[in-house]
Amino acid sequence: MLSPDLQRLKHIRDYCVEIEKTISRYGNSFEKFDADMDYQRSVSFCILQIGELSGGLSPEYRQSTADRIQWGPIKGMRNLVAHSYGSMSRDIIWETAVTDIPVLKQFCEEQLLEQK
Repeated sequence: MLSPDLQRLKHIRDYCVEIEKTISRYGNSFEKFDADMDYQRSVSFCILQIGELSGGLSPEYRQSTADRIQWGPIKGMRNLVAHSYGSMSRDIIWETAVTDIPVLKQFCEEQLLEQK
């Protein structure tokens, strides 16, 4: 059985995959993202969930992996999405989805493989 931290990483990875699927389904362009509220909501929800899950990682785990992943900004992004009430910059959400999420997904996959 996976430790609580690894269980959370598995769920984080799953949300990263959901973002990838959504981008694949709707199209990999900011213009399509910017024009479609369903697309924006789907990606934003996954980012919010990733931030929520990351906040539940143990302080020891976050500290031991801080050289590879910046957990604070991930949680901060969750707070921005959750509390911006529709005024969150679509540019920032898009940039997060296409730049940061693939890196986070790779990290999670590596961590999960190491524990098998």
